[in-house]
This record gives sequence, structure tokens and C-alpha cells, in this order.
Amino acid sequence: MMDIKELPTPFYIVYEDKLRKNLSLIKRVKDEAGVNIIMAFKANALWRTFPIIKEYVRDSTASSLNELHLGNEELGGDVHSYCPAYTPSTITEYLSGSKHITFNSVGQYERFREQLMAWNQSHPESRVSPGLRVNPRCSVIETDIYNPALPGSRFGVTAETLGGELPDGIEGLHFHALCESSSYDLQRVLEVFESQFGQLLGNLKWVNMGGGHLMTKEGYDVEHLISLLKGFRERYPWLEIILEPGSAFTWRTGDLITSVVDVVENDGISTAIIDASFACHMPDTLEMPYKPAITESIEPADGKPSYRLGGNSCLSGDFVGDWSFEKPLSIGDRLTLEDMNHYTTVKTTMFNGISHPDIVLCHSNGNLEYLRKYDYNDYKSRMS
Repeated sequence: MMDIKELPTPFYIVYEDKLRKNLSLIKRVKDEAGVNIIMAFKANALWRTFPIIKEYVRDSTASSLNELHLGNEELGGDVHSYCPAYTPSTITEYLSGSKHITFNSVGQYERFREQLMAWNQSHPESRVSPGLRVNPRCSVIETDIYNPALPGSRFGVTAETLGGELPDGIEGLHFHALCESSSYDLQRVLEVFESQFGQLLGNLKWVNMGGGHLMTKEGYDVEHLISLLKGFRERYPWLEIILEPGSAFTWRTGDLITSVVDVVENDGISTAIIDASFACHMPDTLEMPYKPAITESIEPADGKPSYRLGGNSCLSGDFVGDWSFEKPLSIGDRLTLEDMNHYTTVKTTMFNGISHPDIVLCHSNGNLEYLRKYDYNDYKSRMS
């Protein structure tokens, strides 16, 4: 049996036990609230873990043709598609592979409405239910780059634009205004959504409440979420309610294991260079930005060795810091950057040709399995 300490770094590791714990909670919310919770590939697309996931959830949401095909091929449930803009070259594939399709604007829907209706007429066995994304203009997200309700947002139709009427044929509404948010944030958004769009719900079949429901985070009020969703269903019992969280599925289910490859000092700042890259392998740490937890670090303390961590790329800003440690870091020391299984592997790049971390699954019985090893051919084939 492989020993994790003997695996060459860098590598992402996913823990089956932690993944199942999240999935069990998600299924509990789904069953007790009477809603459909589907998986968003934008947060995690490690399809070799899907045999575990589809024991709990089989439906998914897709925002690209690649995600659409992945959902149909590897999860096998219904795919709910949303794309900011469909094109004549993509719409037929979306229709052929989707159960629901959400349009971002009235213009998009009107452009493809006849094609959608023709598809449904000729394919009654695989009918697609059309919906419209709406923008309730309720901002509960502090980080602008992840806030779809900012003034001037390109996402969704406002109540003012609709003027109290939906285009003929629309069967559902979709809103997405959360990001790693609480049930109380959802409550605020729901209140605004109902006040602006409630009069339109009587003739609809479904409402998709989007993503950002971080129900698996420690301290999240799961009971409040269930109560909130039950209350909404009681007010609109004819509607199918859909949630599509991304991070909740794989929150704190995996890490990135790296090694220190050098320690440099300049202007009184010590930087430990690791064999991974924040820019390439943990981009959210720079985009949001945030400072990830490191298992081996300690709380900042005067007199303790402190370091920035620098990625092994040529980007000047490829660093995050600072962390303190019980003893000075040395070349070869391993560091565990925690919670690197959501919005990491799906967002990585091969900038600078930096070696891509391998991906490892730790099974419930402790056995380690390589899901993917990367080499030069992956870089070369991508760049051709």
C-alpha cells in the first residue's frame, strides 16, 4: 500500500470519507426539504470521483458543452444548462443534452425560441424546459469579482426589464446571487426575489436558486435552510425547487501537498519557495484574495520563524503570506495547503509550463490511488 509521505510532490489529494460526509448532508437537505440539489461542475469536475458522488446526487448543471457532455457521460442524471450566451453553433447540442435550459436574457430566448419549440415538438421524449435568469439586485457578497448582482451586471433580467410579464413559453426562473453564503443570506435574497418576481410564479413549473449555498461549512445553519426551503415550497407547492451549489460538495475534502524547494531572504522578508504555484494551481488565493490554512503552521507569534510562500513561477505576484512555524523551514519540508478541492483543479493553468500537481484519491480504507499523473505530453498537447 502506498504511503502518503512517499508520494512525490506536488499533488492534490481527495479524501473519500470527507467527500461522503458532505454528500450525506446534501442528500439529507434534499430529502427533508423536498428539493432537487444538483452538482455544479464549475467548482469540481474530477470525474473519476463521480462514482462516489452519484450514489447521492446524479443531476448536474452545465455552463459549457464540455460540462454538458461530462454530466451526461459520467453522472448520468438530468443536466440543467445555463450559459451567458448560446450561439447557433452550440444551441442544438445544448437542447439535445439538457433537461432544463436557462437563458440569460430575453433577447437570447427570443433568438432561439422557435428552435427550442421545434425541438420539443419533434423530441417529446427528451423535452427541454426553458427558463430565464433573473437578477433580483440583492448583493450579499463582499467580493466584487464573485458578485453577480453588482450594478451593471451582465447576468440576468431585472424586474423592471420584464415589466411584470414573462415571454411566452418560459417555464422557470433562475437566480444566482450567493457565493459561499449562509442560509440567512439566502433568506434575504428570497425575500427580494419574491417581492420582485412573486407575481410571475403562478404560471411556472420550477425555480432554480442557483449556487453559493455553503451548507457543508462548519457552523452553517442547516435546520434554518431546510425550514426556509420548506416554507417556500408551502407557498408555491406546484414549483420544483432546484439548488446547484458548487463548493458545498467538495468543501474541505482535499488538500494540496507541496514541498519547500528553496528559502530566500530579501529586505528582511523570508520566502519559502514551493514546488507548486498560487497563480497556476490555487488561483482563488490571488483572485479573491485569501490566505489558505497550512496544517504545519502555527498562529503568528513573535520570535517564531515566519515566511511568505512563493510559487515556483516567474510571476512576481505569485506569493501569499505570512505564516509562522515552530521551527525554521528547510528544503524538503512538506506543507499541506488545506481545502484545495473546490475551485482549484477546475481553474488551474499551465502558465510557465509549471509541473501540474498529480491528483490522488484516499479511499475510505486508507488506500491511495492516483487518479491522474501529468507529464510533458499534457503541456505539449494543450499548447499545440
